[in-house]
Amino acid sequence: MAVSEENGTATDGRKPRTRLISGPGMLLVWLYGVMVVGAVSRSIVQIATEFDHAPLAYSLSAIAGVVYGFITYSLVRGGERARRAALVCCAAELAGVLIVGTWTLVEPSAFPDATVWSDYGMGYLFIPVLLPVTAMFWLRRARGTAAAEI
Repeated sequence: MAVSEENGTATDGRKPRTRLISGPGMLLVWLYGVMVVGAVSRSIVQIATEFDHAPLAYSLSAIAGVVYGFITYSLVRGGERARRAALVCCAAELAGVLIVGTWTLVEPSAFPDATVWSDYGMGYLFIPVLLPVTAMFWLRRARGTAAAEI
């Protein structure tokens, strides 16, 4: 999409997408990308080799990887619609981390093996609980930036 120098609109009349990966957003993309690789690769190996040992834990890790992947894609894509989708996914991710983290502390026998979100992401240096909070602050700030550009 070509953008006019004069008024910032696309040559076809549409506004260009708001970039979500400038400044701290680039760090979020990088961290989410690392989490995608970690969660997806871990869950693929665990599901392929020992799924019957802890099916719930391995399935939750796979779901976490898919959520991380969607958030990464939304951040890179940019635009208001992608920002809103990423915000909803970050809220769902945070809810998942808090629910699974609490569940693993209250009922450890339900998880014979750890998930990405076990103990609030302790196995991942608590990044799973800090990342969605940080991303939600960034995405809310990006909304204000997008509104100022219009």
